[in-house]
Amino acid sequence: MKEGDKRGEEEEVRNEDLEPYVTLRYIARLFKILAILMAVMLIGEVVTGLVTEGQAALITLLGEATRLLVLAGLMWGGGDITLLLIDAGHDVRVARILLGRINAELHRRGQETHDRAA
Repeated sequence: MKEGDKRGEEEEVRNEDLEPYVTLRYIARLFKILAILMAVMLIGEVVTGLVTEGQAALITLLGEATRLLVLAGLMWGGGDITLLLIDAGHDVRVARILLGRINAELHRRGQETHDRAA
């Protein structure tokens, strides 16, 4: 707290402490949408391969399916990790707010003790 900084009994949460993680949410959605599109592409590729080549395309389709499924899983995992980063950011903000309130309370108590001593 700075000298002359007067705050009410009930401290309010600052707007910058409540800012949403809009960009990270969009990235998480983008990763998950891309994973779904890859799964749809996989289905289309398998259907097209079986219609045009028949059972001769199974070996090639198996390799392509594995590759696309792994990539789609990584994209989905990237979306989940992004959501985890958002949760971690919320935890950091909560800790910052609580530490600020503890600091203000300690300064208030210290000021009361100083006033009594004087």
